[in-house]
Order: sequence, then C-alpha cells, then structure tokens
Amino acid sequence: MLYIFSGQDDYSITRSLDEIRRNISNQAIAPAGVTRLDGHQLTLSQLQTACQGAPLLGEKQLVVVHGLLSRFQGQSRNRRQKKNNRSKESQDDYKSFTGYINQIPDSTVLVLVEDTIDKRNPAFRELASKATIKDFPLLRGADLRQWVQKRVKDEGASISLQAENLLTRTVGSNLWIMASEIDKLILYASGRRIEEDDIKAVVGYIRQTNVFAMIDAIFESNTRLAEQILVELVKAGATSSYLLAMLARQLRLVVRAKELIRQKRPRNEIMSRLGITSEFALGKTLEQARKYSIEQLRELYHKLLDADISIKTGEYDNELALFILVTELCQRGKTTVVSAKSSFD
Repeated sequence: MLYIFSGQDDYSITRSLDEIRRNISNQAIAPAGVTRLDGHQLTLSQLQTACQGAPLLGEKQLVVVHGLLSRFQGQSRNRRQKKNNRSKESQDDYKSFTGYINQIPDSTVLVLVEDTIDKRNPAFRELASKATIKDFPLLRGADLRQWVQKRVKDEGASISLQAENLLTRTVGSNLWIMASEIDKLILYASGRRIEEDDIKAVVGYIRQTNVFAMIDAIFESNTRLAEQILVELVKAGATSSYLLAMLARQLRLVVRAKELIRQKRPRNEIMSRLGITSEFALGKTLEQARKYSIEQLRELYHKLLDADISIKTGEYDNELALFILVTELCQRGKTTVVSAKSSFD
C-alpha cells in the first residue's frame, strides 16, 4: 500500500502516520514497527532492504521516506541525457525507484512525505494513480478555529468564542505549539470554560504581541504607552534578556520583510520565508516594514546593543537599562519627526 503526504502541517502528518500504524498493528501482541528513511540520500537497494524485510509476528510494517520525490523535481521522462548524466540503471533515476515502488510487497505500507509536490514531478506522475494522496496545508482562519474547537472538546473542555479568536490570532498555524497551549489552558481553567483572560495569563505568545505594541509605541514617540507596556511585560515575568532578544528578532524580521516587499513577493511566500506561522504576527511585521525606514530600524538596533552592553557590564541594572532604552528611543523619535517637519516648511 502506498501513501503520498505533502504539506507544512507536520503535526497532522505525524498524527496520520500514528493512525496508519495503529490500523496495521495487532495491538494485543505488539505495535507495528516503523522504518524512517531520508529520501534525499536514499539508494534503491536501501529502499528494497527496508520494504522487503519480513515484519515480526506476521504484522504489516510501515516505511516512511521523507523527501524522495523532491529529488526528481524538474526531471523529464524524455529529456536528453548529458554526457555526465546518470544512466537509466542509476540508483538515483526516478524510473528505478518508481518501478520498484509499484511492486512493493503487500506486507509493507510505504508513505512518501514531502513539503511540497509539483504535479509535473515525473516520479509523482508515475505513482499518483496507485497512491492514496493526502495534502496537509497549514490551517488558517475558519479551519484553524474549527481545529481548536475540536481539540478542546475532545479533551472534555470548552472555550469561549472570544478566547478562541484570540488564541488562533496569537499562536497561529503551528499545531504542535497550539496543542501544547491548549493543554496548559485546560489545566489552568480547571473545569470551567476557557476565557480571554486565561489566554492572556497563560499563552506565551501574548508577550510577543505586547512586544509588537511596544515597538509601535516607540516609533510613534508615545513614551507613556511604551513604558506602560514594558511595566506589564516585566510584571508578567519577562526578563531583560528575553525582551532585548525579542526586540532584536523583530527588527531582523522587519528588515527582511522590507526587502521581500520591495521584491514584490506574495504574502504567503513572505510568511514562509520569514518562518512566521501566526497571521497576526505576519500582519504586524508587514505593517512595521512599510511604516519604518531602514535608518530608524538601524538606530533602534544600535540602541539595543548599547543597552545589552550596559546590562552586562553592570553600568545599569536590568530594569533601569530597559526603561532608559525605551525613553531614549521615544525621545529620538520625536526629534526625527520634528526634523522631518522642518525640512518641509
């Protein structure tokens, strides 16, 4: 039996593999074994050895190969072979692999796992008609909210609509993190319905949301709001090293986003290349990238470096260094705005 899985949602892929394993196992005796192979380096003989091995106690065996099809991306069935090109008998030739995969023994369940699949991929085209194909895209919007509802309900708990919306906006599409946060929320709520205040108290991503808000307040020269958010973050247990690291990380993301926007990259590509899974986080990053100049971002980065040095050398204690940093940046922002206005007068 052959499956082809593709997509970025590795949480759901892992759960589907677990389900296949349960279905082919005699749980009363022992769970089915799993062999995992790296398709980027795999040879045909290694695949044959894995698939032809006799499973224990008459069970079926599960063989999972990651990245095999992507090796043959762009190859054509009828392309001319170059002088140094591999021969048809080469272990890396997709025809050799697909020919064998079409004949795997009944005792083996083979799952090919890929991040993405181009439907023009010759190996995929050879195997598609004989495979069960499943796509696992990152969940967003209504699909993500529905997943959260089901996960909470399956755990015997409930969540308000407001809390659900806040949770999906802040955590985003990484279901490993989402599942972990839901587990923590259920324990925290201790039998009652999960509410918005629970999300704010428990979910670590809320701190990142407040870091976004603090950066906005800094660039808007709103000293009072920036300091108020800083106080909230410190009260919530955020350390100076954490806050400096988060600010530096956000600056790097904003700079990279500015370049991708300049290149007119689509939103989904920017999200993927920045490694962001939360729609909220992506939206704030793109907003800041469009709003702030490279000069402003560079100045903020140098100020962060100065604050880090002052803490490590003992010139200021941690909290004082952070408040001085925020105040200086807000005041510098006012000077920048005044200078800009004067130049147009």
